[in-house]
Amino acid sequence: GGASPSPGLFRCPLCRRTAFSGRRRRDHLYSAGHQRRLRNALARLRPKVEAARKTLKRAVVGPREEEEEARCWCVCCRREVRLHLSHGSLTARHAGLLEHLASPEHKKAVGTFWWENKADPNLKCHFLISSEDYELFKASLTKALDAYEASRDEVIQQMAAQIRKVEQSRKEIVQAALEPQAETELCTGDAVVETCTRTQSDFSFAVEDGAQPGPSRNATSTREQLGPPYSTVLELDWQEARQSLTFIGHQVSGARFLQVC
Repeated sequence: GGASPSPGLFRCPLCRRTAFSGRRRRDHLYSAGHQRRLRNALARLRPKVEAARKTLKRAVVGPREEEEEARCWCVCCRREVRLHLSHGSLTARHAGLLEHLASPEHKKAVGTFWWENKADPNLKCHFLISSEDYELFKASLTKALDAYEASRDEVIQQMAAQIRKVEQSRKEIVQAALEPQAETELCTGDAVVETCTRTQSDFSFAVEDGAQPGPSRNATSTREQLGPPYSTVLELDWQEARQSLTFIGHQVSGARFLQVC
């Protein structure tokens, strides 16, 4: 801001020029240069207004980010305006600009701006939001907040389910790692039992073999020392005793022995 123009002078904020009031002022406002600067100023604001209009029936709510603090310049009100509105960790996109466009102050400033700069009357409606449209936006914003809260609860539940899944997978991995060790210890115990059983079985078998009738080790040794004649007699005596298990068998064996003689 500089000094106020003297009486009878006109200061154009778009062109940053001072002109005399009256006919020169009117000539300046309708000049090609002024109208070009006017269109350029409105063109910088209009895309932001159109983007905000798209959220009237479908408000957008999301987590707060650094860009949510962005601002835009309202050429009609000659001041900066917040594009979005944030509360806590949530942000309603374009809510700040919509709130400004629907305010009575902005409507009054638009009327003054259009009259002072001789702007196209057909473009005026593109830079205003009616109170009805703004009420529609507030209802849409309420639904969007409820939907966001529900989706966030669903995300939390999904995260909890994922955590439980990971924990179960970890337990299964640990269990799978412990099972081979348990099987190894079980097999080792079975091998020890089997070895002991085999040793006992072999020992029993050896004892049974020693208890069977037949020439003992001492008899065998004696037979080898006596030589062929005596060893044959001893062998025959042992066979006779083995075959004569009963009294009748002994008589039969003895009869055959007499026949041989």
